[in-house]
Amino acid sequence: MHSFESHIRNVPDFPKAGIMFKDISPLLQERFHEVIEAMSKTIKWDEIDYVVGIESRGFILGAAMATLNGKGFIPVRKKGKLPPPLVSENYELEYGTDTLEMLINEKQARVVLVDDVLATGGTLKAVMNLCQKNKYEVKALALLINLTFLNKFTEDGLPVHSVLNY
Repeated sequence: MHSFESHIRNVPDFPKAGIMFKDISPLLQERFHEVIEAMSKTIKWDEIDYVVGIESRGFILGAAMATLNGKGFIPVRKKGKLPPPLVSENYELEYGTDTLEMLINEKQARVVLVDDVLATGGTLKAVMNLCQKNKYEVKALALLINLTFLNKFTEDGLPVHSVLNY
């Protein structure tokens, strides 16, 4: 096991009261390369065409994983941040609601979804729906942190790879 936990800062009541935010900034500052290697090692890269990174920390992690493993990168952004044509999906957060968007794609591809934290699973479910609309086959999920006490995300047969579980 990696000694990553000591580099994660707990921030109470952020971004709103009752939330214990896991700040990964100190971890990325001190051990970024090790984090990317740890997140990458369990993925079957010969089955992946693209890395899909989820705004915003999924961009940091996903782009680095794509580079390390010689794959392309596809961003998923919040509403209004990408030019058309787009597919959109509304979703619920641990602390509210939002909309995610992805550029429309005409080419079938196999992807791994990358994000920093899996909390309730609302974001990942929305991205799964975006991928389905775009003819992407989601082969795996790669996460830095899985908050198992909140996680309601289930996708039968889909590998969920997380470096840290709380």
